Amino acid sequence: MRIFRYDQYTYPLPDGHRFPAGKYELLRQAVEEAGTVPPQNLIHPIPATFEQLTLAHDPDYIERVMRGTLSAAEQRQIGLPWSPELAQRVQYSVGATIGASRAALKDGIGVSLGGGTHHARWAEGQGYCVYNDTAVAARVLQSEGLVKQVAVIDCDVHQGNGTADITNGDDTIFTFSIHGENNFPFRKIPGDLDIGLPDGTGDADYLAALQSGLETTLATKPDIAYFLAGADVHVNDRLGKLALTKEGIAVRDRLVLQSCRERDIPVVVTMAGGYGRDIHETVAIQLQTVWLCRDWEN
Repeated sequence: MRIFRYDQYTYPLPDGHRFPAGKYELLRQAVEEAGTVPPQNLIHPIPATFEQLTLAHDPDYIERVMRGTLSAAEQRQIGLPWSPELAQRVQYSVGATIGASRAALKDGIGVSLGGGTHHARWAEGQGYCVYNDTAVAARVLQSEGLVKQVAVIDCDVHQGNGTADITNGDDTIFTFSIHGENNFPFRKIPGDLDIGLPDGTGDADYLAALQSGLETTLATKPDIAYFLAGADVHVNDRLGKLALTKEGIAVRDRLVLQSCRERDIPVVVTMAGGYGRDIHETVAIQLQTVWLCRDWEN
């Protein structure tokens, strides 16, 4: 199993900013300390190119991100202040998912210690998401003739509105989002299959809904699946409103991974959201997800 990391590309945030940017470095350190993979399988990605990004984003928007000409309103909508370091970082973030996609086609599974930036739309960013790594990576593989049909299994607590925006009308990418119905984004963009759950949904009801959604999604017979393994479904997450336990999230992860493996569908795993009241609790949940990916090879 190959894991892609990009936490070394940091960017400045003002004091007291709500986004827990430190979780990426902490997760990478935890992955190393746990001996999850041999050191040579923890890989620095190649940054996504302008041409690759245009497969899922408006070229003018990409140029404004790269040149630093986003308006103040656009930066507020993203929730992150622009900096040269941020512009570089998000290219590596998408590159990590592209790299994990190529690894998945060869090994059956590939992992990014980030990614899952599903609120980024065709011509705008939103909700801490600048580019949509899933949509870009899927279309890179399609453009190279490596896959035809793609499935997105979005288990972040927030609906994948950006992925839906980019792929609506594209029958080659099936988007499934299971999320909190009363959570951000409050104006949702319907994908192919959306399961909106009420606040406080716990393990049992969540897993039953996920099972149903997976059956529908994987019946499309994708050549590759993208699993956005959000830790923000956890009961102690600041921005989530569901109530899954850490043990329930482990069952979720096994269900997705085993469902794909039983059907010989390569899977790309990205971390997506996680905003725990204790950042170390978020990291522990994400490490659990990465560790469970090892079962693919056993």
